[in-house]
Amino acid sequence: MNDPVDPPGPVPGLVTLHVWRVPRRRLPRVLARMAVDARRLRRVDGVRFAKLLGTGTGTGFGPTDADPTRWAALVAWADPAAAAGFDTGPVARSWRRIADAAVRVDLRPLHSRGRWSGVAPFGTPSGGQPDAGRPVLALTRARLRPARALTFWRAVPPVAAALAQADGLHCRFGIGEAPLGWQGTVSVWRGTADLTRFAYRHPQHRAAITQTPVKQWYAEELFARFEVLGVAGDRAVLGWLGEDVDRTCGAGGG
Repeated sequence: MNDPVDPPGPVPGLVTLHVWRVPRRRLPRVLARMAVDARRLRRVDGVRFAKLLGTGTGTGFGPTDADPTRWAALVAWADPAAAAGFDTGPVARSWRRIADAAVRVDLRPLHSRGRWSGVAPFGTPSGGQPDAGRPVLALTRARLRPARALTFWRAVPPVAAALAQADGLHCRFGIGEAPLGWQGTVSVWRGTADLTRFAYRHPQHRAAITQTPVKQWYAEELFARFEVLGVAGDRAVLGWLGEDVDRTCGAGGG
């Protein structure tokens, strides 16, 4: 990592990932919502950190991978009780009016390293393992150095192809605050062992990890791992594969 080691920080009581599937014909309304709701989201009571995000298909994680029909919000809550009313609040209502389908994923931070927009949004979790049978979600996010972007994108295809075939993968897709230079990924795994096996033992991914400090791709980066507490809504919006989510982690989230 290029970021300094963060001192112990407060860990959010809950992190929620909200994802909406929106028809292409409503893209002008989506862009209006992105312009208006980013600030409104940060002002919701109990929100510690929040980002509205575009997404990618997950097939390439590059600049041509954008998916204009899927949009997301990632929210870190100081108090889990404050998240209970989000789905009936003005921001969520505005997205439901234009979306055909939606899903909410409730998360407990297990590990976080690095910074996002200059802060450590998930504090310094003490680590640990998810409860038996619960999936884990991995989040990566980086701000690319413009001079290094081309070499980064050239290194992505082998990793993306390997990820698509990884054992224990439930879903994966790209995320970003802007079409270029603000890259991220979300992936959900059957368990920690599956995530670790891919991250540290798969040759393509290990090669990318090794190159990161040498190539100096990132001006800022973050990696976080979460226990999936529950999934509520249409998990097809996530591209979920494999076991029924209701059996693997329950249908929490409200």
